Parts: sequence; C-alpha cells; structure tokens
Amino acid sequence: MRLTRAGEYAVRCMIYLAHKGKGILVSKQEIAGNTDIPAHFLAKIAQDLARANLIAIKQGAKGGYSLLKDPEKLSLLEVVEVMIGEIYLNDCVGRPVTCKVSKNCSVHKVWEHARIQLRDTLAGVSLAQLAENESCIPIFPVQSLK
Repeated sequence: MRLTRAGEYAVRCMIYLAHKGKGILVSKQEIAGNTDIPAHFLAKIAQDLARANLIAIKQGAKGGYSLLKDPEKLSLLEVVEVMIGEIYLNDCVGRPVTCKVSKNCSVHKVWEHARIQLRDTLAGVSLAQLAENESCIPIFPVQSLK
C-alpha cells in the first residue's frame, strides 16, 4: 500500500483545518499556500472530502473550507480511506475470490494481520492529536514574489 499524492495532500489539508478548529472557515488560498498543495488539486481533494461529509465547502469570494467534525473524533484512517478506499495490502485480502487458496494460505493470514495492524494504527490517531503540536502541522512558508 502506498499513499497517493491526493491522500497526502488530503491529510495535510485536514490537519491544517483541524488546527483551525471545527466550523472555522479557511480560504482555499490560505490552505494551498500554507500546506504546499496546488490550488487546483486542493479543489479536487476538497470535493472528495466534502462528499464524505468531513468538510463543508462555501463558494464565493469569501468562501473556503471548514471542518464538519470535531478533530478529536476524526481519525487519520478516515481521511486516508476517503482518498484511497479501504486499505488492503494485496488482492487476496481485499478480494479473496481472486485467490483460490486464500482461506488456507499462511501468507494470506500474515497479510490480513498486517492490514489490521495498519488500520488500527491509523484509526488510533486523531486529527486533534496531529494538530496539537504546531511543529507537526504541515505549514510551508509562502514565498514572496520580489
């Protein structure tokens, strides 16, 4: 399993919003500039996050994005799986019908155990935990144009 660029950017965006707090409207430009996410890519990611009811999108000149859930109740796993789907390490775990021996295969059991551990690890970390330490917030300085 490899986290996609969209997944990485979604995590950055969500940690930034978690740092601001639930319901706080933050402009797309502020998020893009401070998290090093291309604005056009952020707009696409925001659509996925909004469809999953993690954020609200307000259109217009004074628009932006706001977190719909308390950061304490939102796990890293939720954000990642919104972007990449449910985590599976290989096809035989995700779709056992693709493997004729998956029920009796010793390697299958290892893959499944690793999948459970990874999902549990990500589920055990809230966005509030990630946002509470400012050095963990993925903020990139905006370069001035001189």
